[in-house]
Amino acid sequence: MCNTLLKPTKKMNVQVDVQVASKDESVPNADDISLWVSRTVAASGRGSVGDVSIRVVDEKEMQGLNNRFRDQDKPTNVLSFPAGEIDGLPTGAELPLGDIVVCAAIVRDEAKQQGKSGASHWAHMIVHGTLHLLGFDHQKDTDAVEMEGLETRILTEHGIANPYGEPPQET
Repeated sequence: MCNTLLKPTKKMNVQVDVQVASKDESVPNADDISLWVSRTVAASGRGSVGDVSIRVVDEKEMQGLNNRFRDQDKPTNVLSFPAGEIDGLPTGAELPLGDIVVCAAIVRDEAKQQGKSGASHWAHMIVHGTLHLLGFDHQKDTDAVEMEGLETRILTEHGIANPYGEPPQET
């Protein structure tokens, strides 16, 4: 396992801790992961600073987390755990945004199945997970349209195709 802690820079207001607990070779480097988190926070309109921890895991660990927190006994691609309020934190202190867990094997396999590049699908999963930390959701259709639209905008502005495919053409 490798841990990389990136310090915020003038351009990056988010501190990202990337922990890799998987030997999967498809995992992007910590700088790329951090960049996608920062881009998402900046584009969201819901914050500009905070701490995010990202843990990249294997299927067994992801299945355990998905079972424990979502009552689904199977691995999934990404889980987000927003930090919420912290009692005793000094006024004005930066709030942590939360934690994201990504299953490397699931993301790699989904990219192949969907005919996407691994890097593009990884970017999508990081954007998706970060938006969940920022309070976006896709449980209701209207919320899904908002979240997917923002995901698409963030990705396409940085050269990645719409992960949901092209919108239907009006006739």
